[in-house]
Amino acid sequence: MDPEAARTTRDSLELVFHMLNILDTGLDRHTLSVLIALCDLGFNPEVLTAVIKELRQENPSLLSEALRHTPPGA
Repeated sequence: MDPEAARTTRDSLELVFHMLNILDTGLDRHTLSVLIALCDLGFNPEVLTAVIKELRQENPSLLSEALRHTPPGA
């Protein structure tokens, strides 16, 4: 990725992260990055949202643990 594209990507990630903080979603930068990567791979964002909500209700620590062990680029 060229430097300009990398900077644009970082800026976009920061903007979305800022919006998530305003909306009080509780998502951290790592989780946001993982979710964006999954969407880039073709995962349905609505399904991902449902999974996140379900994991938060069932076992909040499980979500953090699962995302902590996500391989880079996944």
